[in-house]
Amino acid sequence: MSIPANLKYTKDHEWVSIEGDVATVGITHFAQKELGDIVYVEVETLDQTLDKDEVFGTVEAVKTVSDLFLPLTGEIIAFNDSLESAPETVNSDPYGAGWMIKIKIADASEIDSLLSDEAYKNLIGA
Repeated sequence: MSIPANLKYTKDHEWVSIEGDVATVGITHFAQKELGDIVYVEVETLDQTLDKDEVFGTVEAVKTVSDLFLPLTGEIIAFNDSLESAPETVNSDPYGAGWMIKIKIADASEIDSLLSDEAYKNLIGA
């Protein structure tokens, strides 16, 4: 199972890539595998500022709908709108073209609460 070492992770199975004060967020390979075939990604919080752990959207798979939780407090500045027409990209490329949102980070100290790749591997038993 792919768990890139250069990313941070949450206990809710999101990955976070940080560049300066912007974080890119998606769901992990483990999460997309557990969900199954993803048919819809909904993010209605674009341009809103949310707190860490608030729901920023949902991902719908054939068998379930799951909330997406914000890993860091900040303003949602971008949504990967290619997911509107090709949500299955989250299944085929969760760490690349399947990214979901970009956040302007409001509190950089929260980054310390994210999991390393090793801690995430321990969480999922990989």
